[in-house]
Amino acid sequence: MAETKPRVEEDFAQLRQFLLSRCGFDLGAYKLEQMRRRLEAAMFRLGVTSYAELLRRLREDPKAVQDLIDRLTINVSEFFRNPEKFHQLETVILPRLLRRWPRLRAWSAGCSYGAEPYSLAILLREVTGRSDHQILATDIDQAILERARRGEYTSEEVKNVPIQRLRKYFDQKDNLYVVHKEIKSMVEFRRHDLLRDPFEDGWHLILCRNVVIYFTEAAKTQLYTRFYHALADGGVLFIGATEQILNARAIGFTSPLPFFYEKTPLKER
Repeated sequence: MAETKPRVEEDFAQLRQFLLSRCGFDLGAYKLEQMRRRLEAAMFRLGVTSYAELLRRLREDPKAVQDLIDRLTINVSEFFRNPEKFHQLETVILPRLLRRWPRLRAWSAGCSYGAEPYSLAILLREVTGRSDHQILATDIDQAILERARRGEYTSEEVKNVPIQRLRKYFDQKDNLYVVHKEIKSMVEFRRHDLLRDPFEDGWHLILCRNVVIYFTEAAKTQLYTRFYHALADGGVLFIGATEQILNARAIGFTSPLPFFYEKTPLKER
């Protein structure tokens, strides 16, 4: 006999509570229908047909919990994603920030397999000729962070890297492109949950691109507000080319360019 809708919702609520208490992953912060589709795909791969059965599997097999989280989190990224926006970052935003802070502190939030923070490291090396800038790259997915630290990419994954930079900042090894040690040394990778963990402050630049599109509106507002407080006065938040902050002025941001948001000090608002 098929499960009733109330029973399904009760099982889903128990699954959500389990993931929240066991590993701090809150299904409720994500758009419900998208997350249900991802759960159903994961269940199909595991050979289970209900949330109750999935929950039993997770309780019996701790490794399955991390495997599920890895499948639910979104790990889509590219080097210099939306090249025209990275051109504006290189030619307008970075020079503006560097005039104020010669040694930048930047945070790539939701960094996936490392393409974004390494892209930023390359730009900073090109613009300043130095490698002493601080770049923190974080993600909730421990397995993807291990891959990011290796810095090894296929030809498809580096397709947006201009050929001159590809030759200058990558080595070829067994059909892979490996990021040079100098660029790797500029980036620190660390696990971090944007929805639960505390934020460091004093950042000059924060990149969080194509991450919050999967969040609820309430979770987005909370996150953008936390980014605002994590930035130094005059610091910039760089978001994805399909995103916008609808209540940017209410939070305290001004926008010098589309998809770039500057923290306006309270005294200037």
